[in-house]
Amino acid sequence: MKSLKVLFMGTPSFAVPILEMLDENTTVVGVVTKKDKNKDRQNKIIYSPIKTYALEHNLKVYQVDDLKELLDVDCDIIITCAFGKMLPEELINKPRLKAINVHASLLPKYR
Repeated sequence: MKSLKVLFMGTPSFAVPILEMLDENTTVVGVVTKKDKNKDRQNKIIYSPIKTYALEHNLKVYQVDDLKELLDVDCDIIITCAFGKMLPEELINKPRLKAINVHASLLPKYR
C-alpha cells in the first residue's frame, strides 16, 4: 500500500501511533497540525506531538490558517485524528478516496 498517498491531519499525542502506522505502510505526502504554541519557560517554541514526529521522520508539515490552502496537495485520501477543525467540503471531496476521521471513544460501554 506504499502507493497510497495520504494527507494526515492531527495534533495530540493520541494521534501519533496512527501517523506512525500510516508512515510505515503508505506514502504520507503531508502532515497538517495546529500552529506551534507560545514559548515555554526556557524560551522554546512548543511543537505538537504530531509535528515533532513529522520532523523526526522528514515528513512535510503544513500549519495553515485556511485549510483550503491544502487543495493543491496531491493525495488519494485524507485521514484525520484529533485534529479539532471542520474540513471544508472542497477539501473532503478532492482526494480520490475522500476523507476518513479516526475517533477515540469509550463506546459502546458509555453510550
